[in-house]
Amino acid sequence: MNRKTLSEIIAVLKESYLKPDTKLNFLDFDNPFQILIMTVLSAQTTDNNVNKVKPQLFSKYPDCKALAAADQEDVEEIIRSTGFYHAKAKNIIAASKMLRDDFDSEVPRTIEELTKLPGVGRKTANIVLSHAYDINDGIAVDTHVKRLAGRLGMTESTDPVIIERDLMKLVPKEDWRLINFLLISHGRTVCDAKKPLCDECKLKGLCREFKTGKKNKN
Repeated sequence: MNRKTLSEIIAVLKESYLKPDTKLNFLDFDNPFQILIMTVLSAQTTDNNVNKVKPQLFSKYPDCKALAAADQEDVEEIIRSTGFYHAKAKNIIAASKMLRDDFDSEVPRTIEELTKLPGVGRKTANIVLSHAYDINDGIAVDTHVKRLAGRLGMTESTDPVIIERDLMKLVPKEDWRLINFLLISHGRTVCDAKKPLCDECKLKGLCREFKTGKKNKN
């Protein structure tokens, strides 16, 4: 894909999903600690499910020191609806202990440090840096970004690490957070994994799979 096509795609998606009051995040967080914990909890579930457990979780455990001292079974009960709650509770408690003991109770500002925390991979680290600190050090590649980047022709890979590299080369750095938001928004509303609404899609004239007749096969 060339930069001209990319610019056209971004323009179409901006018109569809970017309003003056739009927030470029889907999790309802108030501080870096919350976005870190909520992003860990968002694995294999919806952001809405995570947003629903936020009030109870952070009213009882407002910071890393409180969560580090939490009873795991109590945390599991609070986050049960997010799925995989045993592993998630274990990870967020362990991550909180590491924040308390190794990072002076502050959420780190680098990918290298963030990915040392239990339950935190590169995708989560990118989200935390971008939304908590306005640091664009990479592009978070979730299932929507992976699917759309392939369908549109932004990458030839299915490996999230390579997809991120391809997108970082293609997309201007100032738009790294934006492209994540736009692709996720379009993936949720139009470009579904199993039943994409190709005939209704405003990107069909720019989409490699639609133009090559491969639509609906990813």
